[in-house]
Amino acid sequence: MATIKDVARAAGVSSATINRTLTRPDLVLPQTRTRVLEAVARLGYAPNSAAASLRTARTRKIIVTVPDISNSFFSTVIRGVEEAAQEVGYAVLLGDTRDQIAREDQYAAMLFTREADGFIFLGHRLPAALAEMVRRDGAHAPIVNGCEFGGSLDVPSAHIDNAKAATLAAETLYDAGHRDIAVVTGPLVSPLSRDRLIGVRAAAEARGLSARLQVWHGDFSPESGRRCAAEIIEAHMRPTAIFCFSDEMAIGALAALRAAGIACPDDMSVIGFDDIPMARYCAPPLTTIRQPSHEIGRQTVRLLMAILGKSEIKPASVTLPHRLIVRQSVAAPRPA
Repeated sequence: MATIKDVARAAGVSSATINRTLTRPDLVLPQTRTRVLEAVARLGYAPNSAAASLRTARTRKIIVTVPDISNSFFSTVIRGVEEAAQEVGYAVLLGDTRDQIAREDQYAAMLFTREADGFIFLGHRLPAALAEMVRRDGAHAPIVNGCEFGGSLDVPSAHIDNAKAATLAAETLYDAGHRDIAVVTGPLVSPLSRDRLIGVRAAAEARGLSARLQVWHGDFSPESGRRCAAEIIEAHMRPTAIFCFSDEMAIGALAALRAAGIACPDDMSVIGFDDIPMARYCAPPLTTIRQPSHEIGRQTVRLLMAILGKSEIKPASVTLPHRLIVRQSVAAPRPA
């Protein structure tokens, strides 16, 4: 078994820095922290003699990280995780990373110090140290993704087909008679944002309307939806419909339309994505794509338990069904 000195030599730092990284990673420079955690993962270092025995013992805890706990979509996913974990005798340690690498590394370190048996992350980024663990342990690394899906992550995931779901949303607007559509994406560093944009563009291309598709970039927050919609309203070629890649952005867009005196859906249609609880209570109630968020959470736990059970069969990623929810925010455009 690797010693702390082995890790220190591999990372090119002192033993004290190893200890500090594993106990107070926020006090260590990001590049040093990444180097240390990668060395810990590569060498399979257990921080102390007691931790060595924890390789075979179980803490009965799992870590779940969320990029933005204020986003109400994640609340239902987390509830699904919690319920499924409780059913198999596990407790959940929840971490709000605020989409910050330092916070992601801090929770990753907890897996190396044996404070939990497994790791579920609901964002798009796998901490470098955990990526090293995946390279070292392959299918036996106790790491699972929820919501995001990208081949580069190389871990099991529970998700929907975001491209097909976005195509369905765009086709709903086109079938209603809209020809000039604006989309408000999430950050394109996220695989789900990229896939949704691919789906929208496929729908536009199929109808020969690619040149009339407008693309604006938000961050999934209501404020970014409001800001983008305010800019869309002032655009030289004002569209007749807006497709937001999250319901929270769509709610922000509706606020911008109201502030500008633009009626939805009479003057402009809006469609969202996720079907968060507030979507049905908007004015007007929001047409949206429903993700099975609760089931996504449950499936991430099922995948993780298969890994912890040391199954010889690599757990397969799960693609769950999406659904169009028709409410009152989409209508045919006014005649020109």
